[in-house]
Amino acid sequence: MGIGPSTKETTLHHFRDPLLDVVSNDEDIDLLGIIVVGTPQDNEDKLFVGTKAASWAEAMRADGAILSSDGWGNSHVDFANTVEQVATRGIPIVGLTFVGTVAQFVVVNEYMDTIVDMNKNPEGIESEIVGENEVTELEAKKALALLKLKMRKYGK
Repeated sequence: MGIGPSTKETTLHHFRDPLLDVVSNDEDIDLLGIIVVGTPQDNEDKLFVGTKAASWAEAMRADGAILSSDGWGNSHVDFANTVEQVATRGIPIVGLTFVGTVAQFVVVNEYMDTIVDMNKNPEGIESEIVGENEVTELEAKKALALLKLKMRKYGK
């Protein structure tokens, strides 16, 4: 499990990333940066990368974060851990990933309360159509709107 053809974000998508465009062009948000983290195989390493990403966000004094993952299944172990690590540091966080109806989350935690599903397949599955289930501008706007609401709730 993990990244498949429909959840794979192509190079062109990365150069024109809707999430980055939406967040960087929003006048209410001060974009501090982007943290890119891989998906290790070993569970100990999965916990390590989430903890380090959260520590970095905390060190930058981020008022909020959007965690985006273009994988699913085993990648959601990293995703769930990173959401938890960021949230336990008092940083509001919103997730953006492929959930669908078949994939669902392999692990969950109490901090995964605002997740935007990038699934677009009518059957809710990871298909063999390249890029079918990648982030769109609408999903990026939803994630940012949810983050703003969460940040307001946290008083940030």
